[in-house]
Amino acid sequence: MFYKSELKDYIRVPPRLFDMPVQEAIIQRIRKKYESYVSKELGIVIDVLAVSDIGEGTVIPGDGASYYETHFELLTYKPEMQEVVYGEIKEIADFGAFMTIGPIDGMIHISQTMDDFVSFSKDKTLQGKESKKSLRVGDRCKARLVAISYKDVSNPKLGLTMRQPGLGRLDWIEDENKAKEAKPKKEKK
Repeated sequence: MFYKSELKDYIRVPPRLFDMPVQEAIIQRIRKKYESYVSKELGIVIDVLAVSDIGEGTVIPGDGASYYETHFELLTYKPEMQEVVYGEIKEIADFGAFMTIGPIDGMIHISQTMDDFVSFSKDKTLQGKESKKSLRVGDRCKARLVAISYKDVSNPKLGLTMRQPGLGRLDWIEDENKAKEAKPKKEKK
């Protein structure tokens, strides 16, 4: 889920940026400090949205830089359990597929790609034995987050499934919906 997060931090502006307007220098330093920042509480920082308040600058003796107490907003992505996400298959391996869901990739174990016996082929596709469905790099899909691990905070791991109704490759979902609509409805007596 994407969030707008409000933070307060002391931002260090080095002397080489003193010729810039203060707000520009602070935005540049916030971006540098928080670019690719990941935490369990905040999620993954995407960008700086706005700077709402910049306090008086303080120069620390021996450092030469100016420090500003700053209030600002960040755009963040924090994955949540059971969240339904859209993405694109980035890579296929013999154990499953990796799907890009915005700023991060999730892994779909081979057993979670479809309701079928799935095999890995030499041309890097996952193929369903009975359904003949296949999954390739570049396929657009819909999946559900079933596992989130921050064991390595700088590289969180996401587990995905596509084995539930309404999930899978987008054209599979479309075909399922068409089949449901085409099914004749039983009349009530």
